[in-house]
Amino acid sequence: MRLILRIARRLGRLTLVLLCVGLVSFGLMMVSPVDPVDAYLGPKMAQVSPEQRALIAERWGFDAPPAVQFGHWLRQLVSGDLGWSHVYNQPVSEVIGQRFQRSIMLLGSAWLLAALLGFSLGVVAGAKEGSTLDNIISTYAYITASTPAFWLAILAVLLFSVTLGWTPTCCAGPTGTLSQDVTLATRLHHLILPIATLALLGIANVTLHTRARMLELMRSEVATHAFAQGASRIDVAWRHGLRHASLPAMTLAFASLGELFGGSILIEQVFAYPGLGQATVAAGLRSDVPLLLGIALFTALFVSVGNMIADSLYGVIDPRIQAGGL
Repeated sequence: MRLILRIARRLGRLTLVLLCVGLVSFGLMMVSPVDPVDAYLGPKMAQVSPEQRALIAERWGFDAPPAVQFGHWLRQLVSGDLGWSHVYNQPVSEVIGQRFQRSIMLLGSAWLLAALLGFSLGVVAGAKEGSTLDNIISTYAYITASTPAFWLAILAVLLFSVTLGWTPTCCAGPTGTLSQDVTLATRLHHLILPIATLALLGIANVTLHTRARMLELMRSEVATHAFAQGASRIDVAWRHGLRHASLPAMTLAFASLGELFGGSILIEQVFAYPGLGQATVAAGLRSDVPLLLGIALFTALFVSVGNMIADSLYGVIDPRIQAGGL
């Protein structure tokens, strides 16, 4: 019974979060200075008569009051329909599904790399406090934590793609090649630089947070007692530090999924990678309200599910914590 109530509370909170995300996203689109009809027509807007503009506005529901538009979208959502994207001229669910298949390789690889390397560097830096290695790791983390994603991506393209010629400059495959003809090795070759760039930005926060937790452990009574018995700082870090720092690092890693997705939007723009981030920019610039709302809800759901997974893993790492009880 308690499990059912806990699940019901989680689902209730998730529903409320999704509703708030949808309402805020819709409100931002309504106050946007971009005219949806002009954005839909693009360069041809000067060739369209007022009567044709009125028909287009009626066709896509642009002429209805904002409250009516939101109510119509909400009714569609309840029935399981995310609406129709006028930018891609296909259902929003299909656009998100196709784009997410490409983005998940970029996001998933960068997230896993950032979490593992960030945690490892943080443990090493905390165990070697004040050493040259600690100074190098901390300096790197502070610099990358304050570095804009797009700037780092541009530098990576200039260095590794333009100057050295090691990696492609853009896209998910060679230009002019059909998607089904692109091999896995070619896809990975095009993904190496975007993944590395996005991971470098995610490593910093996990590293700094893990280092702080390790320093806290090294100054605790547990570490003092271990030092008195002849244990080294590496021994203390291995025996006590990993569990001590893993829970907050895991929480931070899963909570950073939203931030990582925001970074991927900029990364995909720089590398012209046809993923969900690039679709988000297109939806915003062309006032594709159904697509933007669908992506906002999908992102919120993605991050919420990640946090639930983190809660469930707490009990595996530390049996004293009941999974889902936080």
